[in-house]
Amino acid sequence: MSDETSTPARVRWARLRFQIIGQLLATPPESGELAARIAELAAKSWRHPSTDEAVRFSAKAIERWFYIARSAQDPIRALERKVPKHAGMHPSVPEAAAEEIRLLRRDHPRWSYKLIYDNLVVIGRQKTTLGKLPGYASVCRYMKHHGLGKRRRPRRHELEEGFVPRERRSFEVAHVHALWHFDFHEARRTVVLPNGERQKPVLLGILDDHSRLCCHAQWYLEQENTESLVHGLCQAFQKRGLPRAVLSDNGAAMLAAETVEGIERLSILQHWTLSQSPEQNGKQECFWAVVEGRLMAMLEGEAELTLELLNRATQAWIEQEYHRRVHGETQQTPLERALSSPSVVRPCPSSDALRRAFRMALRRKQRLSDGTITAFGVRYEIPSAYRTLLWVTVRVARWDLSSIDLVDPRSGAHLATLLPLDREKNADRRRRTVPSHDHNVADAEGEPRRVGIAPLLRDLMADYAATGLPPAYLTKPQQLTPTDSEDTQS
Repeated sequence: MSDETSTPARVRWARLRFQIIGQLLATPPESGELAARIAELAAKSWRHPSTDEAVRFSAKAIERWFYIARSAQDPIRALERKVPKHAGMHPSVPEAAAEEIRLLRRDHPRWSYKLIYDNLVVIGRQKTTLGKLPGYASVCRYMKHHGLGKRRRPRRHELEEGFVPRERRSFEVAHVHALWHFDFHEARRTVVLPNGERQKPVLLGILDDHSRLCCHAQWYLEQENTESLVHGLCQAFQKRGLPRAVLSDNGAAMLAAETVEGIERLSILQHWTLSQSPEQNGKQECFWAVVEGRLMAMLEGEAELTLELLNRATQAWIEQEYHRRVHGETQQTPLERALSSPSVVRPCPSSDALRRAFRMALRRKQRLSDGTITAFGVRYEIPSAYRTLLWVTVRVARWDLSSIDLVDPRSGAHLATLLPLDREKNADRRRRTVPSHDHNVADAEGEPRRVGIAPLLRDLMADYAATGLPPAYLTKPQQLTPTDSEDTQS
């Protein structure tokens, strides 16, 4: 009956009428037999298209249906009940009452239809010029027809200056791994920590847009942060490969320099949703509902839930149930859809390449006195091979300062791994010999030769002499020392 009730009544009546006269159209009666055949049909009972009760129709009605369908190109459409001429027209609400309804909705955008109607009745008693007011059903139809429905409370970002409302549309990319969604979700229950305390974990979920395949999901104790996001993303890349684009909200971890630069270095296009608009990442929000409704519901009997147990249960539930259940929208399991649809996935690089990709680039000036730089309060030693560089480019992960990468600023190629300055190790007094090509060391052949006047000064002296002017200075008479005087007298 669900299909029947969803079909308009006029269509159901047309089907019944066609069923009654269909045999007359299939085997037309001979001349003079039409009345008898119609009388036989009129004597039968038929099922009412709306109530399922037995009903009979007169011979005149059956005869009229027969002649209508016989000459029609589309018999069923011709047997439908005619649409009333007033169908689709504005509800019969007087203009004066309509004006009051519009004013009430303007002044009270979050009132219900019933509350507006009740206030309209009071206004009608006070203003006799409104005349007889329409019924509640007519007022509801009028408001719905003119878009005067209840308005939701605007969100904070919608009140900001310059906000432009945009339409909402469902979307789906055409290829597997063309777009990934990822986000964090805080659990509704706590887990037991090793020290006996309880804390709410957060789940990082990464979904493929086309197939709804869960590329990776993992619970973390830390609240939404960059380290956890990068840790989960790298596992998703190693499991499924590199996607073409990703979509996330504007969380701090998603906007961190390590995340943005890492995704860019892997040639993945990154998109963000509008602020406080979770419906743009609706597939991810639906996944959270399934996680809470099935996975977490099956764990509600576990009193001592730990993070390790929660992660093991999550992986088993995803691989054994979520990936193998038919999705209500795609009508396929995520695993089947991912395997049968065209894919644009790319191979994943090595673990070291992933680790080096998700780091933020910094430019630092090298201290030529000891060949070190400083990043986030930690001093790092530069290898002697790069001691002549005044400025160096390094890549740093702020959650792991045990080492940083020295890279070529032009090509981005990895040059060396820099370690923190170890003063105690350097106290052993062992030092490498500095190569001879350093600009502070003499040439290997010996001291440089210094012969005569420099060429530039020689040219300047020649140009000055060519002017014919004497040198612009006076010589001072030579003063004799006492010893020179005695020699002269003798």
